[in-house]
Amino acid sequence: MIPPKAALADRIAQGRGVEPADLVLKGGSVLDLVTGDIVQTDVAICGDTIVGVFGEYEGKKIVDVSGSVLVPGFIDTHLHIESSLVTPFEFDRCVTPRGVTTAICDPHEIANVCGMEGIEYFLDASARTLMDIRVQLSSCVPSTHMETAGARLEAADLIPLRDHPRVVGLAEFMNFPGVLSQDEGCMAKLSAWQGRHVDGHAPLLRGKDLNGYISAGIRTEHEATSAEEALEKLRKGMRVLIREGSVSKDLVALAPLLTERHSPYLCFCTDDRNPLDIAEHGHLDHMIRTAIAMGAEPLAVYRAASLSAAEAFGLKDRGLIAPGKRADIVVLDGLASCRAVRVFAGGVEATPEAFAGRALIPPVARHSVKAPRIEPAHFRCGGNRVETPVIGILTGKIITEHLTFDIEPQDGDKRPDLERDLIRIAVIERHGKNGNRATGFVKGFGLKRGAIASTVCHDHHNIAVVGADYADMALAANRLSEIEGGFVVVEGGRVLAELPLPMAGLMSLQPFETVRDDLVGLRAAARSLGVVLEEPFLQLAFLALPVIPRLKITDHGMVDVDRFEVMP
Repeated sequence: MIPPKAALADRIAQGRGVEPADLVLKGGSVLDLVTGDIVQTDVAICGDTIVGVFGEYEGKKIVDVSGSVLVPGFIDTHLHIESSLVTPFEFDRCVTPRGVTTAICDPHEIANVCGMEGIEYFLDASARTLMDIRVQLSSCVPSTHMETAGARLEAADLIPLRDHPRVVGLAEFMNFPGVLSQDEGCMAKLSAWQGRHVDGHAPLLRGKDLNGYISAGIRTEHEATSAEEALEKLRKGMRVLIREGSVSKDLVALAPLLTERHSPYLCFCTDDRNPLDIAEHGHLDHMIRTAIAMGAEPLAVYRAASLSAAEAFGLKDRGLIAPGKRADIVVLDGLASCRAVRVFAGGVEATPEAFAGRALIPPVARHSVKAPRIEPAHFRCGGNRVETPVIGILTGKIITEHLTFDIEPQDGDKRPDLERDLIRIAVIERHGKNGNRATGFVKGFGLKRGAIASTVCHDHHNIAVVGADYADMALAANRLSEIEGGFVVVEGGRVLAELPLPMAGLMSLQPFETVRDDLVGLRAAARSLGVVLEEPFLQLAFLALPVIPRLKITDHGMVDVDRFEVMP
């Protein structure tokens, strides 16, 4: 739902005050992100555009916002809406009332399942939502050569959409080893986007290798996990996107950089955040109040949430409550609490009636789970070597440790060792391409029995399953095929909880409230198996992403990310 564009003459006349504005917000105080001043003033709106501030205005419609603070709408600078587990329309309904009026998404999750059909779905949906969804074209489908995805996108596939009005650039370039080695496919995409926005993804990349990566024209980056790493990237000209998702939580580590000096070059993003975390904690509003509670200056925090984000991605029409800017306005009960009382997106108030008036489109990528039938014996892990690589989970991070444990084979199988929290992990190809299976070990779940499985498995989105019992693992994997993908928790031969995600095996077709409630049951079922992780399902998903150090697993096998190779 795109708000109507006001006529130029009307904007000028209403801004001058010679005609009443379409809408006037009266009685509130505006946080000026340029000077840091908080000024009581009317805000006049003509159609989708702010036309008057710092004065009194007459309006055809008056909204009393007395006692409130008005700030520009928040901009999530990097996320995959699919990872919210709902459609773009339900994501819109979930987070716009919290003040998020712009989302810069990379639909590479669905693109890894169904290719250009998924990207075109997001472009089509983005023209119908209340919030302004902008799309970055997925640069790494698949993310590497070490996995089997449902599709492959080359530069020639993406170039026809380069000038689409909803497209802001080329999405996170995850294959940083490919950039540094000047891989032919990487070079073709980067060459096609020279002079345009290219988003980055370079965890732990430092020194001269970072210089080379940035020299490819990459401008923004969200993978910094320490203040030292982020500061180096800032000094080298990158805009750093501070991330706080359901699994990746970097706000605490990077909050010391949120100062008035640095804030013009810092932004906020969530990357991956599900409806339960949004309900329990919040979205960008959670990041804002958390940063302020940690001692960050409110001016710096609110700049990062809107103005700096708009500048970083070339969205010159937003980020301030000022004449000529898009009427994205959040009415707050206070800066520190960051609780939205009312939200206007392009001049339209985010109300149930406004959401009900959107023109929805049908889902795509149904029946996408085409995995072979799995038997318990498929999870046996052979090999004669006692020394065994183990993925080590780091809570709150998607970076993992590359651990090594001695595991003695028994009857040709290295069994899970629950005393040492060494459980089986497996990835099963589910796109109907080759039926690959790979097994390994992971430490950090705390799981004592049963199994957990998911088709949300970054970025190839094959089936990932962890478990203490092979029969339960097989049941969980096979159940995912029956429900078109999603999350499943199994114990003792029965399904304890599940969440079907029939759109590409990634998104529910239910309201976000239903997904939120189902996640409560899934987490409880996982805890009943002994799981100690707050968000085990997305944590599992990231264990299969072979561009995040140090050790991961795909359907090709265990991947040493530092060496960028599948281990023998």
